[in-house]
Amino acid sequence: MRKSKPKKRILLPDPKFGDVQVTRFVNNLMLDGKKSIAYNIFYDALDIVGEKMKDAEKAPLEIWKQALENITPQVEVKSRRVGGATFQVPTEVRPERKVSISMKNLVLFSRKRAGRSMAEKLAGEIMAAYNQEGAAFKRKEEMHRMADANKAFAHFRV
Repeated sequence: MRKSKPKKRILLPDPKFGDVQVTRFVNNLMLDGKKSIAYNIFYDALDIVGEKMKDAEKAPLEIWKQALENITPQVEVKSRRVGGATFQVPTEVRPERKVSISMKNLVLFSRKRAGRSMAEKLAGEIMAAYNQEGAAFKRKEEMHRMADANKAFAHFRV
């Protein structure tokens, strides 16, 4: 790279829990710069999770964090061109990228879910991810399967 790396932006912790990870998730959830609406959706989703999973004996925020952990991929495949052939090379995912992928997948598959409000959809996807099921968890499993199937090309790693 010719240019220097841009400075990392410092995120402010969210108003309710004081957690920077929540702010990062809300930024992914936000559409058209409507951050207050995104916060409302997230907090409502956590309230729904809290009501539906009373028997879990965990705070809704802990359930959400565990759900994110459950859908975080460890390896991914990257296309690498070697002598006219394209190989899917399995590579480990950087820690910042792991978090970003899991958050984006959770939001993406929440939007695709059937439900009345976005808060309900998000709550449903969080609970599914917590129980190691749902579309976001399937995506992670699929990534791992692809990496496992192509581990013969691991020596092409960049």
